Amino acid sequence: MAALEPGWHFTAVDPSEPMLGAATQQLAANNLLEKTVIHLGNVEDLAADESYDAATLIGVLHHLDGDDAKRQILRSIRAHLKPGAPLIVAGNQYAYASQPLLLAAWGQRWRQHGASPEEVKIKLGKILQGADPPHSEAAVQQLLHDAGFGDTTRFFSSLFWSAWLTCKAS
Repeated sequence: MAALEPGWHFTAVDPSEPMLGAATQQLAANNLLEKTVIHLGNVEDLAADESYDAATLIGVLHHLDGDDAKRQILRSIRAHLKPGAPLIVAGNQYAYASQPLLLAAWGQRWRQHGASPEEVKIKLGKILQGADPPHSEAAVQQLLHDAGFGDTTRFFSSLFWSAWLTCKAS
């Protein structure tokens, strides 16, 4: 985004110090640290009077337990967006165990990238235990609607991963 819009400034928010550290390294490698405010914490912790032109929530929803936690972060983002501002949400969807064909394809993808059959088994076991993705595209759309966002368009999908574009409803 910064390459396309050199005048933009960014705020990076994450409650995980290791994740924010990895993001900071990427920002430094791409000469974006001076254009980015880094905040260790939650969206709710941002100043109430801060409003933003757009937001992304990438790889987060499926790590939050239950729909209430998912709605809460989406509402917090909405509270900091200007009217009509876009939001891109990307992450896993479907209850993983409900999609054995997709799980098998995911395992094959890891094998194509060099993972051994044992490594694939471990990775699949880990994802089956550690995430709570929305169970359908309709569930993602409902979460966004409940949080005060308008119509939602899916613009990318691959196995379990999808991305949607929506805007803050008036």
